[in-house]
Amino acid sequence: MSAQERGACSTRVLVLCTHNSARSQMAEGWIRHHAHQTGLEIEVHSAGTERTRVKSEALTVMAEVGIDLGTHTSKRLDEIDDPWTFDVVLTVCDDAHEACPVYPAATARRHVSFPDPSGAPLGAWRDVRDAIGAMSRAVVDGLGRGAVPPDDELTGAAAMRVRT
Repeated sequence: MSAQERGACSTRVLVLCTHNSARSQMAEGWIRHHAHQTGLEIEVHSAGTERTRVKSEALTVMAEVGIDLGTHTSKRLDEIDDPWTFDVVLTVCDDAHEACPVYPAATARRHVSFPDPSGAPLGAWRDVRDAIGAMSRAVVDGLGRGAVPPDDELTGAAAMRVRT
């Protein structure tokens, strides 16, 4: 059921990754940030195919750009309220893309794969953060125009930010 069918004014966006510990958490934070800056009403959540913990490196690099993930927790899809009524489902890693359940036809599914920065120096985390930020900006800009950009446009926005 879309936002319009629910009678809601906001668009519901779900970001999925395997552990919901870094990339999906950063995307959730970025989408919320960009939506707030543009005045768009977007309800954004993130989840994983498994639940672990939000990694301290994700908290650190997002705090560097003024986005606080301190209240975020790692969760599975089945722990999200009303998990089948998202307008947009965005997967940010290949494993989650392969494991992503089938959503109703009205749900726009998008996939942009980002490298897992786990175990890498903070510089790699910053590169992934910035790429996710650029992709998230493209998502929000597209939603502001009334359409979710296609995968290749989102991938292109992210690729412009990747230095490694």
